[in-house]
Amino acid sequence: MNSFAFVFDMDGVIVDTNPYHKIALRDFAKKYGYELGEEDLIKKIYGRTNKEWIPNLFERNLSAEELAFYGEEKEKMFRDLYEKDISEVKGLTHFLQQAFDQQIKMAIGTSAPRSNVDFVLKHTGIEKFFPVILDESHVTHGKPNPEIYINCAAALNFHPSQVVVFEDSLSGVAAGKAAGCHVVGVATTHSASELGTKVVIKNFEELSPIEIIQLLTQ
Repeated sequence: MNSFAFVFDMDGVIVDTNPYHKIALRDFAKKYGYELGEEDLIKKIYGRTNKEWIPNLFERNLSAEELAFYGEEKEKMFRDLYEKDISEVKGLTHFLQQAFDQQIKMAIGTSAPRSNVDFVLKHTGIEKFFPVILDESHVTHGKPNPEIYINCAAALNFHPSQVVVFEDSLSGVAAGKAAGCHVVGVATTHSASELGTKVVIKNFEELSPIEIIQLLTQ
């Protein structure tokens, strides 16, 4: 079974952060005089890097210094909100241990900044499972561009067709498919029908790593 590698998005897959990101995003936008509706979040923000969505919000080009400042301001708002409630998506650590025991190579591929990745790893204790961790600094284009998953496959030394991506966002599912990977939908943010993947799980208690590979390759 180790002829496959697993790549996990972070927000909505490793931890169900999206309700907290939504509050932080809306608070951040409101501070600067903007209102974000549900459609705005789905179409313009989810799955994208800060350096992509922040200029869209302000409707102007920003310097690297401005992008860094605004991005970290929003992420600190998120971390302050989420720290007291942080918990992994149900069953994740056991699932990762099973995959590790079966010698399945694993990576994290996220649009989040490294500060958020470190925050999540510190509170979940799962860093040992991931020899490869790629964040927003490792890509030029965020999801739905497939760059993050192409880069993860290369870093793991696997062809994309042998990579299983776990994704909760529509842009992330599109990125995984465009990269040529198998995609498992994680229904924390969207319904199974919205995700449109062959295999959908609500959490990691539903299927074992081997069962997922078998379902994807039937």
